[in-house]
Amino acid sequence: MVEASHRTGSEPADGLDEPRLIEDSGLSQRVGAIAAQVARDLGYRLVRVKISSGSSATVQIMAERPDGAMAIEDCERLSQALSPVFDIEEPVAQAYRLEISSPGIDRPLVRESDFARAIGCEARVEMAVPINGRKRFRGRLVSVESGPGGPAARIALVADDKSESEVELPIRAMAEARLVLTEDLIRAALRREKAALKDARASGRTAGPAPKRKMNETKAAARGQASKQASKPHGPDEGE
Repeated sequence: MVEASHRTGSEPADGLDEPRLIEDSGLSQRVGAIAAQVARDLGYRLVRVKISSGSSATVQIMAERPDGAMAIEDCERLSQALSPVFDIEEPVAQAYRLEISSPGIDRPLVRESDFARAIGCEARVEMAVPINGRKRFRGRLVSVESGPGGPAARIALVADDKSESEVELPIRAMAEARLVLTEDLIRAALRREKAALKDARASGRTAGPAPKRKMNETKAAARGQASKQASKPHGPDEGE
């Protein structure tokens, strides 16, 4: 993976009010409308809402700070703020468990800044409408550029004969986009973690060495991102 230090196109405001270009739909959208405001008041941005149905339904709220960080303490703080709001608003009819999580290493890409920070990484994209006769793409993010329909991600695709071509995909026309978990992506995450720890030490916020982790241990835990699951059910049959 090549970590680019620049990008093309307009620079989006990388802050709390930067809009999601790939949004949820249906019930997830209604839940997200409530969660987004609560999260923003605490300094977090909503990334995605995922609702699993069934006898043990779960409402997963994925959130982050504007810089992409989200620790266990952040998840707990947001969970404590959302639980009473959801109890009042009752956005989900059935009983469910609330889970707050970070985006993780192989994170969804929903904002222009997500794509900009991921330049050089491999991503998997599914379009809402076909582009050149296909909906699914997987390749290296080359740049983020301005297009007639808003920001577009340029992706390098590798054919079976190893030849490379590029395709421009409008971000607003995407149904889903996320990073692909690779060794390069894990190494980059470890480098960012090391740099963040170094900055924290320099400012006196922490002390002592960071725990050492082997690559295979990190890879095994890559999908186990920071999360906080509410200990009580929510919904009209709460407590049953």
